[in-house]
Amino acid sequence: MAALRPPSSAPLNPPPEPPPVSEAMVVAHRRYWRFNLALIAVLMALGFAVSFLVPLFADRLERIRFMGLNLPFYFGAQGSILIYVALVAVYIVLMQRADRVLQAARAADLATDRARQP
Repeated sequence: MAALRPPSSAPLNPPPEPPPVSEAMVVAHRRYWRFNLALIAVLMALGFAVSFLVPLFADRLERIRFMGLNLPFYFGAQGSILIYVALVAVYIVLMQRADRVLQAARAADLATDRARQP
């Protein structure tokens, strides 16, 4: 009968080590994610306002007319959907800009790494 081996402390397949990251890239990633979270918070707040606050004040907004219709009717029928589409478009445009900034920081970081190597 084979002898049992004592359990080893090292796992059979250890997780791979992440590549080293420069301090400049750490800062760039931190700024990117803070911007992303702040943008999401602002856009979600605007979506909340359109979804819940406008209907709460519908009776006060009844006097305001937009394109011949009362403002609450316009928001209920079409306006809120158009605002949601605009929020998605704003998110896409601003995140593409943030992605370009992060990519430029990465390219600059790679260029400095190559310059340091002999």
